[in-house]
Amino acid sequence: MARDPSLKAVGWARSLPVSSGVKSARDWTREHLAALGWDRTAPDLVDSVVLAVSEMVTNAHVHAHSDAQLILTWDEECLHVTVHDASSHVPEQRRPDEGSLGGRGLLLIDALADDWQARPCPRGKDVTACFRPPSPDRPS
Repeated sequence: MARDPSLKAVGWARSLPVSSGVKSARDWTREHLAALGWDRTAPDLVDSVVLAVSEMVTNAHVHAHSDAQLILTWDEECLHVTVHDASSHVPEQRRPDEGSLGGRGLLLIDALADDWQARPCPRGKDVTACFRPPSPDRPS
């Protein structure tokens, strides 16, 4: 498959210590999506991405007891949202107990993102969710 030479990608990365709180991740993400113009063209998608970022960073802080590295990469087709943490334990989607307060994060990410995956890497794991904005060629 030949690559399109006009394809451009942009990306941003930020380290989020456990002490930083999740609000800073949400605000930072919203700012970069506004730079892409999505606040005007796809505001509902912005809300979905920000909610997914909140869940992913919370999972890194709470379950991995780790700082999180948040990486946003836009390749003109998909916004890849990756959160890296120091735990090598790859999360598994589970059905939460009816009365439990947690356990729904991956179900939420699965519902919001077009696709997601979790994979171990040498110093922990990456959880990546892909979001495709609506386009005239593709139904939303």
